[in-house]
Formats: sequence, structure tokens, C-alpha cells
Amino acid sequence: MQQKNVISEINKLRSMTVGELRQEWARLYGEPARSSNRESLFRRLAYRIQELVQGGLSAAARARLDELGEGAWNVATSRRQRTHDAEPAGPHEPEPRVAPIRDLRRPAAGTVIVREHRGRQLRLLVLDDAFELDGVRYASLSEAARAATGSRWNGWLFWGLTQRRRRS
Repeated sequence: MQQKNVISEINKLRSMTVGELRQEWARLYGEPARSSNRESLFRRLAYRIQELVQGGLSAAARARLDELGEGAWNVATSRRQRTHDAEPAGPHEPEPRVAPIRDLRRPAAGTVIVREHRGRQLRLLVLDDAFELDGVRYASLSEAARAATGSRWNGWLFWGLTQRRRRS
């Protein structure tokens, strides 16, 4: 397919309904679309068409992105495609694993976050894969905030790791 064909294929996407975009997704990715957002489907399909014609990222570019972002290039690719690119596993080898992407806002393991709530000082310990408050482990900041307050909170906001955006 040439550049003109790529442009015409992308222009065809613009006139498709969400249902047609989802069908096109299944054709190009080999799996059902998880999204029903028209704009998201359009953008990802346009990228996929270009990727198929012009080639995706080179192995060197993928390796460099992996170094920089702990597997960041994997975010936009499907699970099927990621494991397809990996070496095939032998009869006794486990399937290749995709490293989870670490949220860069998350403090390093060992950090203690101190917050006062209703006259009580709360000390939250950040662990590699969880958070600990009063000797109890929680999977998320929101779970720890709920345990401390008894009500639902955005964990990032409650523990002071993000600021609430004010509307102008």
C-alpha cells in the first residue's frame, strides 16, 4: 500500500460509524475492540493502518523506550500483539511477561507520608506493591484513605500527592 492509499484508508475511517470502526478494529488487530469511543477508535485505527504499511517501531527504538519508560511502548499495543512480537515459548517455558508500567506519581518504596486527619496523625508507608497504614496493607491509596476516614476519597488527593484543580 502506498502513501495515497494510506490517506484514502484513513479518510474512509472518518465516515464510519462506531459499529463499523469496531469491525475494522477486529480485522486489523485480530481481537474485539474494548472501546466504543469513536475518536479513540479512529485514532488507533489510523495509527494501525500507518504502522502496517510503514512498519512499526524498530527493535532498537522499542528497546530504548523500554529503558526510558519501563515498557511504555507496550501501552498502546494489544496483549496479543505484544506476545506475538516476543520469541515463541518452548514446551516448558512460561509465556513472556509484560512488565507493568509504574505510575511515576507514586512515591518510592520506603517513603512515609504523614497526614493529619481530625486530630489524628496518619502515617502511610509506601511499599513496592501496596501501602501500609497502622500495620494493615492496602492495594491502593484510596483504600487506605477510606480505612482512615470511613468515607470514599481520591487517594492521591487525600494523601496530598496531587492538588485539586479549580475551575476558572
